[in-house]
Amino acid sequence: MELKNLVESLAKSLVDNPDKVEVTEIEGAQTSVIELRVAKEDMGKIIGKHGRNAQAIRTILGAASTRIKRNTVLEIVE
Repeated sequence: MELKNLVESLAKSLVDNPDKVEVTEIEGAQTSVIELRVAKEDMGKIIGKHGRNAQAIRTILGAASTRIKRNTVLEIVE
């Protein structure tokens, strides 16, 4: 549950409409999928130039999930 909160706080700090940020977590046996939804006008801010913001969020998520010995994947849903 803490990884979901991490992604939510990172996303809310990047967008103009933080109230429209939705994060859901789907837990599997060894892998969790975290789905991030934002307002259409904020999609570019989450992805960033050449995908740099999205990659940075994935890197932070990867480091945090390694710490708790769990595989986590971030999906940005339109």
